[in-house]
Amino acid sequence: MAGMNVHLEKPAVWIDRNDTLEQALRAIEKAAIIAVDTESNSLYAYRERVCLIQLSVPTDDFIIDGLADLKLDKLGALLADTAVEKIFHASEYDILCLKRDYGFSFNNLFDTMQAARILGYEKLGLSNLLEDLFGIELSKKYQKADWGKRPLSGEMLQYARMDTHHLIRLRDHLRCQLEEKGLLDLAEEDFRRLCRVEANHRDTPAYTQVSGYQKLEPQQLRVLDELCRFRESQAQRIDRPLFKVIGNAALLAIAQACPRTAAQMKSIEGLSPKLFDRFGQGLLSAVNSGLTLEPIVVKNRKRPSDAYLNRLETLKEWRKNAAARMGVQSDIILPRDILEAIVGSNPQNQSDLRLEMADVPWRYSRFGAEILEVIHQDGSQ
Repeated sequence: MAGMNVHLEKPAVWIDRNDTLEQALRAIEKAAIIAVDTESNSLYAYRERVCLIQLSVPTDDFIIDGLADLKLDKLGALLADTAVEKIFHASEYDILCLKRDYGFSFNNLFDTMQAARILGYEKLGLSNLLEDLFGIELSKKYQKADWGKRPLSGEMLQYARMDTHHLIRLRDHLRCQLEEKGLLDLAEEDFRRLCRVEANHRDTPAYTQVSGYQKLEPQQLRVLDELCRFRESQAQRIDRPLFKVIGNAALLAIAQACPRTAAQMKSIEGLSPKLFDRFGQGLLSAVNSGLTLEPIVVKNRKRPSDAYLNRLETLKEWRKNAAARMGVQSDIILPRDILEAIVGSNPQNQSDLRLEMADVPWRYSRFGAEILEVIHQDGSQ
C-alpha cells in the first residue's frame, strides 16, 4: 500500500473526548483493516496503565488518550470483530495491557514481528524492518518516554503515530512473502494463539522478584521477603516502579548481610547515601522483622524422571536442527508450551499426539510423524 504515506500531511487525530471518539470510530469502522499499538508508563508508575492507543486505517491515524474517561466499548467490539483484521507489531504485551485495563478480547490478528520471525528475518524491530524493506527511518528518541504526562508534545505524538502508520504496508509485504513460501497457515496458527494470551497470575512469594534468592539461607530468605514487602509499600506510596525505589541487587546484599545497625546498613554495597537517608530506617525495621519471623524453607522441586529428561533433550535437539534447516528460531518449529506438553504426556501414537498439538495443526501436519519417531527412538516410556 504505497498510499499509506499520503496522509502524513494531515495531523493524527487526538482523541480525549467521547464526541471525538464517536466521530473517529465512524471512520475506523468503515475499514476492513486496522493497525494498533499502545504506549504505557511502566517505567514511571507503580501500576502501569495504557496511556495511548494508536490506530491507523489506510486514510487516517488516530491517537486515543488512554487516561481520559472515554467509553471504549465500540473499540472493544472492533478488536473482537472477526471480520476486521487487526495489525500489531510484537502484539503480546499490547494485548496483555489492553485486556488488563479494558477487558478487550481479540480476533483476526496479524503480528508483523511474528510474521518476520517465521520468515527468518534476523532484525525484528519495527524500525529495522521498515528501514530494511522500505528505506523508512523511524526515530527512537521517545522509546523510554513518560507517556502518562500531559500535555504530550507534538513531537511525542508524531513519534507515537509512526508506530502504526506504516504497519498496513508492512503487513501487505510480509503476507505476500508468507504466501509465497507456503507459511501463511503457520503464521495464522500463531496469530490465533496470540489472541488468547493471558497474564500469568500465579501467586508467587515476594522474594522471587529478586534474582539470586536461591543462594540465601532460610532466615536470610525471610529477611529478603520482608525487604521486598517494604519496597512494595514504598513504591505504592510514591507511585514509582519497584526498580526506581530500591534495586534488586541492593535488597539481595542487605538480606545476605542482615545488618542490625545503621552503620552496618550504610556499608551495604549498592545502597547509596541518598537511598539510606530515604529508606534506611525502614530497611532496618524490615531486617529486624525478618530475623524474628519463621525462616522460609524452599521445598526442592521433584526431579523429573530420567525418561522425561531424555525425551526433553531429544525433542529439543530435533527442534534445534529443524529450525536450522528452516532458518528460523527454534520456537517457530515448536513453541515451548507445546513441546513441554508433548514431553510430559509422552504420546504413544498419532492420535495421542494430535490431541497435544490440537492448538498447532499446521505443525502437527508438517512435523507430527517426525516428533513421534524422535521421542520414542530410544524406546523410553
